[in-house]
Amino acid sequence: MKQEQQNILGTVPVKDLLVKFAVPSIIAMLVSALYNIVDQLFIGQSVGTLGNAATNVAFPLSTSCVAISLLLGIGGASAFNLAMGEGDKEKAPHYIGNAITCLLVLSMLLMLVSEIFLTPMLKLFGATTNVLKYAKTYVSITAIGFPFLILATGGGHLVRADGSPRFMMVSNLVGAIINTVLDAVFIFGFNMGMRGAALATIIGQICSGILVIAYLTHYKTVKLTMIHLIPKWEYIGKVIALGASPFFNQIAMMIVQVLMNQSLTYYGAQSVYGEDIPLACAGIINKVSMVFFSIIIGISQGMQPIASFNYGAKNWERVRNVYKLAMRSGFVISIFAFVLFQTMPRQIISLFGKGDSEMYYQFAILYFRIFLFFTFVNCVQPIVANFFTAIGKPKKGIFLSLTRQIIFFLPCLLILPQFLGIDGIMYTGPVADCVAAVIGIVMGVQEMRRLKGYMAKEES
Repeated sequence: MKQEQQNILGTVPVKDLLVKFAVPSIIAMLVSALYNIVDQLFIGQSVGTLGNAATNVAFPLSTSCVAISLLLGIGGASAFNLAMGEGDKEKAPHYIGNAITCLLVLSMLLMLVSEIFLTPMLKLFGATTNVLKYAKTYVSITAIGFPFLILATGGGHLVRADGSPRFMMVSNLVGAIINTVLDAVFIFGFNMGMRGAALATIIGQICSGILVIAYLTHYKTVKLTMIHLIPKWEYIGKVIALGASPFFNQIAMMIVQVLMNQSLTYYGAQSVYGEDIPLACAGIINKVSMVFFSIIIGISQGMQPIASFNYGAKNWERVRNVYKLAMRSGFVISIFAFVLFQTMPRQIISLFGKGDSEMYYQFAILYFRIFLFFTFVNCVQPIVANFFTAIGKPKKGIFLSLTRQIIFFLPCLLILPQFLGIDGIMYTGPVADCVAAVIGIVMGVQEMRRLKGYMAKEES
């Protein structure tokens, strides 16, 4: 049974494997995104613009949770699959155990920091005077659920590495359904507003976290014991190295989000829109784009165990095939999202409640069409970066993770608004997206040629 679980990644057709692993990962990622989007939908309908702005201000903390989850979840899963592909069954369970321990420790630390420094953090994240009280109400409760959110998300990647992507999907789906139902009950039934949305969120996260914890105590491919949970740098170091690429990508997103919020309020106050409308609209649009990115990231995560195992086993052709298949799938989704964002921005924004004025829709439509213009190539950077992580080349993955958010987006965000005002913020997105995609394509092509060279050497 264990041998079969190990070898399926090297024997089953790549297309079937990618469907098997990517579809549950996509659903799990979509469900994770729904935690934020469902809250935004209900809050927009009941609280209004200030409530939407408050969830945007709170978003960097959610990104921090995802960053920790990916650092240790994808890092642990990649290290585990590489070790199994190389036939090293002695080290493999230590990567899983050490990842679990670090998930527990860092999640508790983030919860404590968030509760202790709540007000200054929210102000740093761009909360205006009008928005602060709503944000404090929301985050003071959702922070309690951070350990369960991180365990559910990060542990889910470890579950997927064990050959159980469907369980990962189900655990996330259970939490999302509970969150959605309780959102309606608490917000509209009990008229609890921001507090109700926060309570619904953490109850769903607790349920998902408990399911993942239960699975990890009965790991299938290898037997986990208390010895494997003891932290050792030999294992933690490799987990962190392999998880660094998606981690830095999320941290970069968080830094950019904070600066974006501050820029939106600053330049918004100087524009006809005011400081609250840009903050609210940008928050909604970022979360809508999360749905698109959830699908792309789900594809890249589904690719991860297949690429890792076969790279470790030196099955170069299967590594090339899964990369090319993931990239083709990503482009199909990206083009569809581009058409949707360009043709239906008002309809999408209207789902999140009615704005206080026509200026609300005017800004939202412009932001949608300009900021997300290069959506059709936004699949490249996440897939290529995660591919390098999967094959044990974290430095390249980290570099790609930093291209869009830090290397290109951040300088544009600091420079363009000085000349174009709030419109300059909108144009940072397409500039960074385009350049990052070009670099990702070049690096991906080079790696495919390198793998082809390995194949040619073996044939000769």
